[in-house]
Amino acid sequence: MKLAQFEDAQGYCIGIDHKGTWINYTDAEAAYTSITHRVVVEPTTTILQLIEDGRFDVAEFKAVLRFLKQHRLEKQYRVGSEAVLKAPIMRPPKIVALGLNYVLHAKEGNFQVPKEPIIFSKAGSSVIGPEETILLPRGLGQIGHEVELAVVLGRRATQVRKKDAYRYVAGYTIANDVTARDQQTKDLTVRHPWFRSKSYDTFTPLGPWIVTSDEIKPPIRLNLQCRVSGKIRQNANTRDLVFDIPTIIEFVTRNMSLDPGDIISTGTPEGIGAINHGDTVSCHIEKIGELRNPVRNR
Repeated sequence: MKLAQFEDAQGYCIGIDHKGTWINYTDAEAAYTSITHRVVVEPTTTILQLIEDGRFDVAEFKAVLRFLKQHRLEKQYRVGSEAVLKAPIMRPPKIVALGLNYVLHAKEGNFQVPKEPIIFSKAGSSVIGPEETILLPRGLGQIGHEVELAVVLGRRATQVRKKDAYRYVAGYTIANDVTARDQQTKDLTVRHPWFRSKSYDTFTPLGPWIVTSDEIKPPIRLNLQCRVSGKIRQNANTRDLVFDIPTIIEFVTRNMSLDPGDIISTGTPEGIGAINHGDTVSCHIEKIGELRNPVRNR
């Protein structure tokens, strides 16, 4: 199933895809609960809230959709045409990203393939949604794109073993790990972390929605591609990850706890390059969709 975050004049709402139509799950779930359980609840307006409350549940999503069908309410609960698609998790509690997690990407940067996962963080304030503009700060030199498969955590995870890792995954989305490349190189030269070059405002496009984990069965082997103004820059498959998702989750949770709604961005393949004012970056991942963002100078 696909879940998306929308905003309209009334505020935020959660959308759920039903046969190609977006249903306003925020209002539909409230009606379902009121009628079937005779309980009046405050509507849940964001996907992050749904996850944090422990109610990101595919069985419950299906029950609400069945309720709408039984009562012929699908049209009444459609997301309005004026609603704007936002990042599915607008302010993740944490963004944990992987560096050099594809062999050919490590080689194109003249780095050794890592023997254990290289992790770094990105600021939650850098997140934007589909069709929002990537803003290029002046004076930073080259800024690049990085298409990545992003994992959305469904519950708190501490000291997780690989064999249990997928139990903690709510779903998957697309991330573009925009990077101030010259700034990153300067910081690396003086042994500073990558955080600054990765965390400028608008440097983490995320979306366009979350595909629930039941839709993408392990092993995760998805084609991913990045186009800049129509030209293919990156074209690979997640089967080529140096460290797969269970290994990443085990490694990360050995070092820190992950919280509901946290994002793990699993690394980018070879083919990174510059983006410039006037470009449009399109990141596509099989079974998920396409994340598009225009690029403008700040």
